[in-house]
Order: sequence, then structure tokens, then C-alpha cells
Amino acid sequence: MKQPTPEHPIAIERNLRSVTVSFSGATLAQSQRAMTLREASYPPVVYVPREDVDMTLFQRTSHSTHCPYKGDASYYTVEANGQRAENVAWSYESPYPTAMPVKGYLAFYTDRVRVEEEA
Repeated sequence: MKQPTPEHPIAIERNLRSVTVSFSGATLAQSQRAMTLREASYPPVVYVPREDVDMTLFQRTSHSTHCPYKGDASYYTVEANGQRAENVAWSYESPYPTAMPVKGYLAFYTDRVRVEEEA
């Protein structure tokens, strides 16, 4: 497990905007309780609490990845309106301490679903 450093910072903060995630005309998530994770030079990632996600549209897959700063990520496929996107969302279900604020949240690949943030 690695700790954030000035060369590789990680910051997680409450997203003050309303977040809507959609795919194939279906609303996957709507939240006013999202978090934004900023890590080093990567683009910011919005995480939405599972309670604000329509989990009936998702199936957990066997795919996983490991981040030395955040832990192991589990992945989910979405199916809505006859369309399917594999491994479109991920979650840190047992995160390292650095990522604990996003435990129980889902993040989404923005090139596969639409993530909108409104004031």
C-alpha cells in the first residue's frame, strides 16, 4: 500500500453539484451527494453513492484492478434499453485508508456513459 505524496497527491472532496449519469436513454444515477477524487495528473473522477444508483441495471463482473494507493476495484456492466456496456463502472469495496471516503460509491467511465454535473 502506497501513501499519497506531493509528487502523487490524492484528494477526495464533496462534489457540490448535482450529478446525473445516463446510458442509452436511461438514468443510471442521480445524486447530490457525489464525491470527486483527484489523483496526481489524472482527470478528476466523480463517485456516486450506491444508494443513488439504480443498481438493478448493473451486474458485477469478474474483472478487477489494483491501485497501490486505493486498493482493489470491482467492476460492473450496465444494461439498459437493449444496450450493454461492459465494465463501465467500478467501486472500491474495501479501500485503503486513502480512498475510504469513496467506499460504497461507484465511478463511471465517461467515454462510455454520460456524466453531467449541474450547479
